[in-house]
Amino acid sequence: MFRPLPSLDLLDRVFRVLFPCVLFLLLNGCASVSYYSQLATGQLQLLRAREPVSSVIADPARDEKLRTHLEQSQKARTFASQKLHLPDNLSYRLYADIGRPYVVWNVFATPEFSLKPVNHCFPVAGCVAYRGYYSQSAARGEAAVQRIQGLDVSIGGVEAYSTLGWFNDPIISSMMGWGDERLATLIFHELAHQRFYVKDDTEFNESFATFVEQEGTRQWRAYRLLPPADNAQARQRDQFTELVLKTRTRLEQLYSLPLPTEQMRQRKAVEFERLRSDYRQMRDRQWAGDKRYDAWVYAPMNNARLLPFGLYDQWVPAFTALFHQVDGNWLQFYAAVEKLGALPTDERKAALKTLADGTHQPKNQ
Repeated sequence: MFRPLPSLDLLDRVFRVLFPCVLFLLLNGCASVSYYSQLATGQLQLLRAREPVSSVIADPARDEKLRTHLEQSQKARTFASQKLHLPDNLSYRLYADIGRPYVVWNVFATPEFSLKPVNHCFPVAGCVAYRGYYSQSAARGEAAVQRIQGLDVSIGGVEAYSTLGWFNDPIISSMMGWGDERLATLIFHELAHQRFYVKDDTEFNESFATFVEQEGTRQWRAYRLLPPADNAQARQRDQFTELVLKTRTRLEQLYSLPLPTEQMRQRKAVEFERLRSDYRQMRDRQWAGDKRYDAWVYAPMNNARLLPFGLYDQWVPAFTALFHQVDGNWLQFYAAVEKLGALPTDERKAALKTLADGTHQPKNQ
């Protein structure tokens, strides 16, 4: 059982983040000062907005729907620590009303004829394929600058994120539009990032957290004596992701060709139209006309919009195999994950591929 802190340790936790940032700023000039300033200000505002979930639930003046939703979330939060052996701290036992639909907006960018992201490196999280902004207008401003530089750019709103244990992360009001189970899955996912994280390997981190989310949700349903979830939407999501990944593969092959710029642009546009055509066929023939992805498909398309696909589930089969190897023992699983994370990058990816390909079988087989 977690022991509540005498305070939220705000100042020392802020300094833990700001100190490496300050060192980084000294080396990177005014632009970095401005960017890190908005990060620090946004994070501090979020910390100040926190209050104990128990206080919200106990307050009859608060919205009844909010109180009920939060009450259900705490059952999942307790399950996460007691059954999934995820961190037992104040994270997601706090609530923050931020008054906006997203907590941050991420800006993704790629060269015009490449699917390699413009990476950004941070003192705490390592290198990632985006820059985050607590203000939508600031994100749009950054996107405009990068477009002027000739880059393909995309902006995506994010309802929640993990500070990897540096802070006690709250349930945020931007998360409250989800149902009870979706909120529970997010808690499992974000706590998994606190449980283990490897710098500079987004595919590893997100696939690990996604596996914990999926297996945790399966066990959470079983714990409540509920039947397995209907996976129709998950199958559609997987099929759509596969469609986008095939488009990425074709574009990578295209960009490797020594073509004139205008011809490359024309063929790039053809590939995006092919994506839309293939999507329509899949939607109408396999999904009975379900249009849940129409808005995304028919928005202006570029390389940067394809970046997030595959990041969250590339190595889920590998982590699934690893979980079976230890007979579903969470503590042994986390120990095995930590060993994988300690490997050099090339060795780690080779080990994950071996697991995903099914070379290793459960030890009782």
